[in-house]
Amino acid sequence: MTELKTQKNDGDVEAFLHSVENKRRREDSFVILDLMREVTGEPGALWGTSIIGFGSYHYKYASGREGDWFVTGFSPRKQNMTLYIMPGFEQYDDLLNKLGKHKTGKSCLYINKLDDVDLDVLRELVAQSADYMAIQSEE
Repeated sequence: MTELKTQKNDGDVEAFLHSVENKRRREDSFVILDLMREVTGEPGALWGTSIIGFGSYHYKYASGREGDWFVTGFSPRKQNMTLYIMPGFEQYDDLLNKLGKHKTGKSCLYINKLDDVDLDVLRELVAQSADYMAIQSEE
């Protein structure tokens, strides 16, 4: 079985964020870093080369594949800011309706700039998601 490419490492989170070329994305990244640190109580770690993850949990699929992954995280991509909401969005419709301009994938929340969203709603979404993942990892 192949090992997952995106692994937690000891890269410097803040140095990585300072290297983000787009000024707005770089500034927004530090806001999200602070928000996620506050919500999770975790310092954040670099996962792979471009994701900052907070906390971790162990997963094991029925296929036998298993590994470790972050509870929540984000990546300042060129196209948009990507936030990882690991349980997905099915249970967060009310928050998403209040969030502001965004798009979603399976577990990805895409935001162009933080000015487009309500930070209090974003904080609550991240908090509820992290709490949910913490409960799931204990079971």
